[in-house]
Amino acid sequence: MKIAVIENEKIVVKNAPNITLDNRDGAIVKVLGCGLCGSDIVKFREKISPDGTVLGHEIVAEIVDINSKTDFKKGDRIITSHHIPCGTCHYCKSGNVSMCKHFKSTNIRPGGFSELVYVSEEHLSNVAYLIPENLTEVEASFYEPLGCCVRAVKRARLMESSSVLVVGLGSIGILMAQALRAFGMNVIGCDLIDERVELLKSFGINAINVKDLDENFEKTDAVFMTSGADKALDTALKAIRSGGTILVFSSTPLNSGYPNNEIYYRELTVLGSYSPSPADLKDSLGLLETGKVNVKGISTTYKLDDIQKAFDDTISNRIMKAYIEINK
Repeated sequence: MKIAVIENEKIVVKNAPNITLDNRDGAIVKVLGCGLCGSDIVKFREKISPDGTVLGHEIVAEIVDINSKTDFKKGDRIITSHHIPCGTCHYCKSGNVSMCKHFKSTNIRPGGFSELVYVSEEHLSNVAYLIPENLTEVEASFYEPLGCCVRAVKRARLMESSSVLVVGLGSIGILMAQALRAFGMNVIGCDLIDERVELLKSFGINAINVKDLDENFEKTDAVFMTSGADKALDTALKAIRSGGTILVFSSTPLNSGYPNNEIYYRELTVLGSYSPSPADLKDSLGLLETGKVNVKGISTTYKLDDIQKAFDDTISNRIMKAYIEINK
């Protein structure tokens, strides 16, 4: 089978022995395609993952072998997330499932940028679904990243009809804005790239260039930070009303922080959100299936052999998001 691995600061496609079920519970799936996540970019660019790592987790796949108590069968086309919480630890009981040790230890193997992947019985039982007939494979690949956005919206605990500014209109910002709207918020997005501003507008959500956030801009109840730029923190503080909430859904190169005195004197709430729970993922699939979140036109498709170009084009902002076709 072909796999794409990190090697000497490149993504290299190699041949590897086919993986088999070997009497394990779970399934071997043929990966039809896999979305390129921002976290994959960070792990590659910042050299977080070692050579030999197979990145990728936003998979769309077909079951080719299975030993499971679930209703899935050979030939089923499925989507699945890569992490599962234990449901019983302190973090899970407190609602912080993505901090669960079991959550962090679970994954699909070897990774989504591989022709074959092992999906455990635990994955099949908790976070895997049949692909709805009205979704394309590319659209279905947004199941997990949209789940992350659903999680963020829930964590913010905003009142319905709250005004929210989404800062950064990459693929996650576009998803986040639509998820917020689906949960009843009044949303506006902003970005420095006019094409991204126009894309959000095409989905029926107001958006402006960051440069137009002047003193006449009405401050919002919440700011969702989907930009990975350190300067975006200033944008958030400029746009948020006193008493408002800043939801952090991005890392920044300089690991910047919000000023203590701004938080104190203005009674701001600053909180982070990371990965989704099984319930968030189920809600995500519902939003995609019903069309409440539209992902058409966001992705650019690449073949597995061209995966390095997909990384390069994403890093240089030549595209919004890459989808890697693997078994087509």
